[in-house]
Amino acid sequence: MNPVCKILGIQFPIIQGGMGNVSNAQLTAAISNAGGLGTIGVGTMLPEEVEAMIVETVSKTSKPFAVNVPLTVASNVKEIFQLIIKHCVPAVALSAGNPAPYIPKLKEHGIKVICVAASVYHAKKAEDAGADLIVAEGYEAAGLNSPFETTTMTLIPQVADAIKVPLIAAGGIGDGRGIAAAMMLGADGVQLGTRFIAVKEAPFHHRYKEALINADDRGTVVVGRSVGRIRRLMKAPYAEKLLSRESKGITLEEFNALTTEDQHIAGAVKGDFDRGFINSGQIAGLIRDLPSASELIQKMMDDACTAVSQRNSALSQWQKR
Repeated sequence: MNPVCKILGIQFPIIQGGMGNVSNAQLTAAISNAGGLGTIGVGTMLPEEVEAMIVETVSKTSKPFAVNVPLTVASNVKEIFQLIIKHCVPAVALSAGNPAPYIPKLKEHGIKVICVAASVYHAKKAEDAGADLIVAEGYEAAGLNSPFETTTMTLIPQVADAIKVPLIAAGGIGDGRGIAAAMMLGADGVQLGTRFIAVKEAPFHHRYKEALINADDRGTVVVGRSVGRIRRLMKAPYAEKLLSRESKGITLEEFNALTTEDQHIAGAVKGDFDRGFINSGQIAGLIRDLPSASELIQKMMDDACTAVSQRNSALSQWQKR
């Protein structure tokens, strides 16, 4: 049995990335009901908002789901962990900070811990701290990114060689071919964020989904390099505004003020691309339709199996030459 599926109690080794402040119970439950691991992204939500979302998710699915806690972003981290324990959430994804102080308490309550890393060093540190699974995320991913700018293609095999716990690949994966490629590189599963924006159950504005469907291979931009705060966004007026401000010189404080969750919600939920930004990974150019979460997961798994079968056949022919 696939180790990711075994540890998390899911059917397919597909995890939804934590999309702070915009992942809702409907999307989380839909992904879990489809056999993957849906994830609530708490972002900067208040504890009472997080609790309401956990309760609603439980009412919509009996399958395992996770809560993503970005440690240096979320407010009231301790209170959120108390709620996770109180409601017996099956899994927690820890990102954007040092997970070590929190892992023992979570595991004491039987909660599976997933840690997100962008380097071999941090992946090994998370494993040593007791993480059950590691997500290694490449620079192709949406939203906040590592300053190392290591691509998924190079990161995954290096992390796979360095750790013993199951490895989940993230960044640059948007279809079955990407899943197959991740497995060939040494991953046991995948995490997707951007692709789950363009599904029927996602709570995002229709303009956001249309932007993804219409995107090409040059559809994203990276902002924040000048202040060491790398973030990958969809090309849109607000993103262009950020790049313009950077070109003229900007402080970290000014950049942070222009990229708060308020601006994220304005773009992603309200569809106002002049006053807010929309996150997007480089896989946007692969998105051409708007299926349900169930349809998407089943197709990706079918396509992954087909890709592996075709490549195995091609390799066999090559070996015979």
